[in-house]
Amino acid sequence: MRKFTILATLLLGVLVMSSSCSLHKIDAYQAEQPKMDFKEYFNGPIKAWGIVQDWKGQVTRRFDINMVGSWDGDVGKLEEDFAYYDGETQRRVWNIRKLSDNRFEGTAADILGKAEGKMVGNAAQWGYVMDLPVGDTTYRVTFDDWMWLMNDGVLMNRSYIKKFGFTVAELTIFMQKQPVKNGE
Repeated sequence: MRKFTILATLLLGVLVMSSSCSLHKIDAYQAEQPKMDFKEYFNGPIKAWGIVQDWKGQVTRRFDINMVGSWDGDVGKLEEDFAYYDGETQRRVWNIRKLSDNRFEGTAADILGKAEGKMVGNAAQWGYVMDLPVGDTTYRVTFDDWMWLMNDGVLMNRSYIKKFGFTVAELTIFMQKQPVKNGE
């Protein structure tokens, strides 16, 4: 029984440490190219495709997003129109403020408080809290949102959705800048 208690305690300690301490550090991307510029990337039209996976890795939702970003100095707006493959649609409008060369913050109607972010090298990371509706229930979750700029106007986005520090779902989105059409 004593061995079981020690093993259980060690296992619990490892789980708590692994879920509360992020091994993923934004500063690791300092030298990576192409350099991420949040204001530059999220300006104009962007097309995106994404999936949501549950904690077991099962894809639970697929969606497309049409985005348009605009800026007035260091204040930006990012309009996102989601079209889920099950027919649901959703709109989110981010109001973003560039705080310094590598820091930014954002708000949206369904985000609690402010999202806070940082850019380093080819990466951007931001975190925020959201009341996420799932079926008839709403869960208060934390998003640990990571983006990496690739060549050809492609941006990869990986979000870890956490509850009580544990990842309960993951979101993967591929974005691509679109040409600006005449008159836009």
